[in-house]
Amino acid sequence: MLTTEFRTGSPCWLDLGSPDIPATAAFYGTVFGWTFQSLGEEAGNYGFFQQAGRTVAAVGPLTEEGSSPAWTLYFRTPDADATAKAAEQHGGTVRAEPFDVMSDGRMAQLSDPAGVQFAIWQPGETQGLDAVTEANTFCWAELHTADPAAATAFYQALFGWRTETVEMPGMAYTVYSTAEGGTERETSFGGVAPLQSPDEPVRWVPYFEVTEVDAVLGRAEHAGGRVVMPGMDVPGVGRLGWATDPHGAVFAIIKSEMP
Repeated sequence: MLTTEFRTGSPCWLDLGSPDIPATAAFYGTVFGWTFQSLGEEAGNYGFFQQAGRTVAAVGPLTEEGSSPAWTLYFRTPDADATAKAAEQHGGTVRAEPFDVMSDGRMAQLSDPAGVQFAIWQPGETQGLDAVTEANTFCWAELHTADPAAATAFYQALFGWRTETVEMPGMAYTVYSTAEGGTERETSFGGVAPLQSPDEPVRWVPYFEVTEVDAVLGRAEHAGGRVVMPGMDVPGVGRLGWATDPHGAVFAIIKSEMP
């Protein structure tokens, strides 16, 4: 289970690239009840989504040429420079070299060998998000890729993730957990699934915990988003669904079954 006791390899931050930050903030405010705190023009209009005064995600402008609105997941590392170098050595790409974010930490933007974009975070004063796995917060990271085994090998080389394969309806699903911090179940934070069609893009998809999946999907649609996958029950997992915001960024929601 993802917690704010972030360890090496944990997803510890996520942000959204948006072409219209005020409209995006309004959408997610309607869907999840988040408020938005802008850091101002000096920070490129980057800002935080908050719930009860705690940061649960972030949003900023699109900064890479040709980029599309999408959520980016950040994985914790003790050494951003070493992890970026390892990514290149194992077939990945460094899209933005490691750089300091004031005294908050050090980051880099990477892609895995299949082209899936992600980021890494070496904490300074900022360890990561203030709240996860609660209602309306980030709770699970899911990789969708054409070759799950190759992708898993790449990320294990970077972060040392442990894996466990479980049978899901229609497929085998590999669960990821950090290399430290307890049992695999206690430190699990995400998983990898094969693509369901040749047209499905490779990507990391964030899941947000909710109390009512269908109500959240309804709010998303009413606010200008699109339902990609209506609510469905997955035995042993919970009820989940997928949607996009008005600019096309994909996210997933889940009401998890209690262990």
